[in-house]
Amino acid sequence: MAFDIEMIKEVYSQMADRVEKARELVGKPLTLSEKILYSHLWDGMPNKAFTRAKDYVDFAPDRIACQDATAQMALLQFMQAGKKNVAVPTTVHCDHLIQAKQGAAADLKRANETSNEVFDFLESVSNKYGIGFWKPGAGIIHQVVLENYAFPGGMMIGTDSHTVNAGGLGMVAVGVGGADAVDVMAGMPWELKFPKLIGVKLTGELNGWTASKDVILKVAGILTVKGGTGAIVEYFGPGARNLSCTGKGTICNMGAEIGATTSTFGYDESMERFLRATDRAEIADEANKIKEHLTGDPEVYDNPEQYFDQVIEINLSELRPHLNGPFTPDLATPVGELGEKAKKNDWPIKVDWGLIGSCTNSSYEDLTRAASIAQQAIDKKLRPKSDFGINPGSEQIRYTAERDGLLSVFENLGATIFTNACGPCIGQWDRSDLKGEEKNTIVHSFNRNFSKRADGNPNTHAFVGSPEMVAAIAISGRLDFDPMNDTLLNEDGQQVKLDEPRGIELPPDGFDVDDNGYLAPTEDGSSVEVKVADDSERLQLLTPFEPIKDSELQGVKLLIKAFGKCTTDHISMAGPWLRYRGHLDNIANNTLIGAVNAFNKKTNFVKNQLDGEYGGVPDVQRAYKVKGIKTIVVGDHNYGEGSSREHAAMQPRHLGVAAVLVKSFARIHETNLKKQGMLGLTFMNEADYDLIQEDDTFNFVDIADFAENKPLTIEVVHADGSKDVIKANHTYNDAQIKWYREGSALNLIKKQNA
Repeated sequence: MAFDIEMIKEVYSQMADRVEKARELVGKPLTLSEKILYSHLWDGMPNKAFTRAKDYVDFAPDRIACQDATAQMALLQFMQAGKKNVAVPTTVHCDHLIQAKQGAAADLKRANETSNEVFDFLESVSNKYGIGFWKPGAGIIHQVVLENYAFPGGMMIGTDSHTVNAGGLGMVAVGVGGADAVDVMAGMPWELKFPKLIGVKLTGELNGWTASKDVILKVAGILTVKGGTGAIVEYFGPGARNLSCTGKGTICNMGAEIGATTSTFGYDESMERFLRATDRAEIADEANKIKEHLTGDPEVYDNPEQYFDQVIEINLSELRPHLNGPFTPDLATPVGELGEKAKKNDWPIKVDWGLIGSCTNSSYEDLTRAASIAQQAIDKKLRPKSDFGINPGSEQIRYTAERDGLLSVFENLGATIFTNACGPCIGQWDRSDLKGEEKNTIVHSFNRNFSKRADGNPNTHAFVGSPEMVAAIAISGRLDFDPMNDTLLNEDGQQVKLDEPRGIELPPDGFDVDDNGYLAPTEDGSSVEVKVADDSERLQLLTPFEPIKDSELQGVKLLIKAFGKCTTDHISMAGPWLRYRGHLDNIANNTLIGAVNAFNKKTNFVKNQLDGEYGGVPDVQRAYKVKGIKTIVVGDHNYGEGSSREHAAMQPRHLGVAAVLVKSFARIHETNLKKQGMLGLTFMNEADYDLIQEDDTFNFVDIADFAENKPLTIEVVHADGSKDVIKANHTYNDAQIKWYREGSALNLIKKQNA
């Protein structure tokens, strides 16, 4: 069934005229990204050409998707907006709050028992405000979106950084914080700085052990975790057309790991096949009518250097399989070279787990390629040396894979089939085979491998690869195994070699499902009651943030100077803390507990300037809050990398942090800080980071004159009375300064709706 087909037809009916007008204004051929951006302007027909990386632009997204962990805070905010219904099609997907432990049935049952309060809240609030609801077990948000909602040429936003997965179906799909989503739900425009454009030309064709995953693993190695910041990555070329739709989705999905705003591909036959296979032939028919507008202009792809800010070329025929890691998704190593690197760095060679699934690699094709390796292990009498875990991407995929015998192959190999949910990928994994903080290695087909990400153990070395490579490495039990060249000893004492994986793009007998887990909202939700218990530990109605007064920005204390990588996982951990995602005060107790203190290289151990004692970051911050003292967080490059979770901004704000001063920001986190009425600033001179001392107090000298394109002056007073005066840049425009002055963007929306 094609959801929202009339909306899609309307988008397509306007696209040709808007693209033609944009082409006229820009004065040159357009990339696909530009076509989608210019055809989704809030004002409708384009009337000016925008400057990349400079102009802030208001857009009108076609739809919104929220996962259960972030949906709680987004919908709690939306409830304050005073609206009867969401203004654009919106869905909620329950995929984050299901812990992987025993297997699908037991784990789902336990989740429904332990998180029923949250699921009931999300279902009721969805029903009240016209939001489609996908029950626990229905699938991982981004795979469900790809199968049901994504469409070529569309624009969507989602409260999860991997919303970008929908680029596999030719969308501009962007991960945002909940406050951004609330704006659009409330009928307001969505603001984005017009992105730069990175073109990736793909030639050749994947072969052997190389998979779509290896494309983005290679790109991550080239661009690093911040190389795509502020840019859309557009893939094109004959190699792009040779990839499956879900393979394209995998590549776009991990674009979040290079900091890209989003990634996308032009509409082609693989997308048409996928649309028809997922019961959306009507969308394919409509897309075919305007297909020249659903890809970049030919001149762009013929001479990409003239139209993109940066161009990368990859020959798929020469691309080698990669494993990226540990601890960062951009540390790229071709398989076959990893053994030597592991020994040099003292990474554990023995592999304890192989995990297949996540929003990145859980399609039918992914499972068939991994299953082809698993079946070989059975046929060649190889006993796996590592444990296996499988997370199917959706109930539709799980049901179809079970029907076609794929899941039984994994089970015959001793694998545990977990729920159709995120599971270990986002720390929802009750791992019983380790005690304490043992040093160990796992391989997985996920997207992120930050320290503590999968199991909470800082010494788990996680490596990212394709599902088939994960299967091969797990069967061997060794990180240095190269299936292209190495052999394994089977139960008969024979040396055997694994053959190349074989995959099936789409199920030959079509997709099938008994219950896909979707609940449509009632037409009139005015009588639906949304209940939040006063004594709930998991849900808490929000109180609007008070504006930060200029006088409060004098005598600001340093809370923490973060050393090195500080992702949203460091600022607001997932795992067991997911249970508090709907209760701001309770989850604030994990604020910055993973950040490394630059002065003692410890986590969750900072100096309280009031008494000179050391304590946990949230405890020290609460002591400042009691005294009415505002604080500042200082950080390194790409601060706030990773998830879109706005909790990483709301928690510090709730506790009394007024400003975050860093060398550079990850895009989503910077926006989240702005939305919550905080100061997100960068050092004009990066070396000034080194001036910050443990007992420093900060005076924002000219905050009364806070204005667009005007740096702020900050006086840093050291404990010995000496001072340094530093300059801090910012990217606030006039509208965003109003968010700050009102206390938050939501406060401004409520004021305008009053």
